[in-house]
Amino acid sequence: MTERNAGMTRRNWLGGAAASAGLLALPGTAAAAAAGRTRRIAPSDRVNVAVIGAGGMGSQNMAKLTSQNIVALADVDFDHVAKSMVDSNGALRADRLALKTAYDRATRFADYRRMLDTRKDIDAVVIATPDHHHAFAAKMAMERGLHVYVQKPLTYSVREGRTLLDLARRNPKLVTQMGNQGHSGDDGRRVVELIRGGAIGRVRDVHVWTNRPVWPQGEARPAPVAKPASLDWDLWLGPAAVDWGYHPGYAHFNWRGWVPFGVGALGDMGAHLIDFPVWALEPGLPTRIETRHSRWGGDTDLWDGKPPVELGSYPLASMTTYRFGNAKGGPVTMTWYDGGMMPPTPDAMPVDAVMNPEGGVLYVGESGMLMHDTYGEKPVLIGEGAQARAAAVPVSMPRIQGGRDGHEMNWIRAIRGEEAISSPFSVAVPLNETMVLGMVALRAERPIDYDGQAGRVTNFADANRFLDREYRKGWSL
Repeated sequence: MTERNAGMTRRNWLGGAAASAGLLALPGTAAAAAAGRTRRIAPSDRVNVAVIGAGGMGSQNMAKLTSQNIVALADVDFDHVAKSMVDSNGALRADRLALKTAYDRATRFADYRRMLDTRKDIDAVVIATPDHHHAFAAKMAMERGLHVYVQKPLTYSVREGRTLLDLARRNPKLVTQMGNQGHSGDDGRRVVELIRGGAIGRVRDVHVWTNRPVWPQGEARPAPVAKPASLDWDLWLGPAAVDWGYHPGYAHFNWRGWVPFGVGALGDMGAHLIDFPVWALEPGLPTRIETRHSRWGGDTDLWDGKPPVELGSYPLASMTTYRFGNAKGGPVTMTWYDGGMMPPTPDAMPVDAVMNPEGGVLYVGESGMLMHDTYGEKPVLIGEGAQARAAAVPVSMPRIQGGRDGHEMNWIRAIRGEEAISSPFSVAVPLNETMVLGMVALRAERPIDYDGQAGRVTNFADANRFLDREYRKGWSL
């Protein structure tokens, strides 16, 4: 990838058989370079780590990696990074002391492309940018032989996810991880064991909910204002194919709700919630998806059921129904609720069993129900005999050192050959694809039938354009 404004042309989305064969094959020269650069790292070695998006969530990830060599930072606003080090009173946070010391020693870059092109000592990269940068930063790092930890959602689009999966398959020495830390948690792994072990019988229906968005959605686009002097807004926009001026309603946190930059509540929390039913039930990719929703941001009072011509923010609330016709144990229906909506209470639900309004998952089985909070935590069994059946289900899955809080160091230990990786792209990409297909159905404004092997919508050809996205001039994946 070259510096911005270099006029790179965008490759076309490949459908049909080409999609199932592996989307946008990495050129042989790049693959060879990646294989040659990846350094063998022993358990006694420290990993040379760089971060792209060093503030916010990036600082949370990196605070858990201060035992390693943090050699470089890329961020478009280092004033924002500095704010991640202090509390509301401006005092240095105790849990950021080691990180600040490491950051102060590291080399700083505004443009991650320049960092990846010039620093040859990097082994691994944490990517914690807004969603619209994820695929670009990850692909560029992987092409240079670097291990990657990418925040959720893994990518903005279906095509981007398949591109990264193809790259990971071609470079099996690279250790990849998505930042869905619940995948490393003990409770979540026990949930998978219980579901697969038959504690509640065959599961046909799953309900998943979240209180997100907790950022602006369903709103009209605000008028631009002067940007902070510390922020490189052009770099922040990066591949987003819009010419929007700066507004604090976009950066540094509220970008999730705006169509060019984020993937809404599904992108934010789907990886923490949908993860467990997809893991436990092995349903494959969904075969039919439909989304119902409130008004798009920017709609007038005379709403005609269609999105505005220029999409601004996502609807405030939505309900997406996924049907998995090829699920391992028979067809499964999974319903997603966001914007404060929650599923109806089943008749068999005990009076004292309360659905956590912040988020959770409810599995409805033939012999009972199982409910847990976000990240797979606090599983509760419901129904006669469910507890006894659960007690008979053995522990069969490996546990990750440190559990949910050890997700970042699991990546490091996997790089050093000490522990199996928790959420590699082979696991994360199908999960991510399921998530973002909900956004495809949202934008299609009708039910879509999906052929997962071909990677195509089969009943509404126009919806296939939402499997990909346009990029700004100077950016190409």
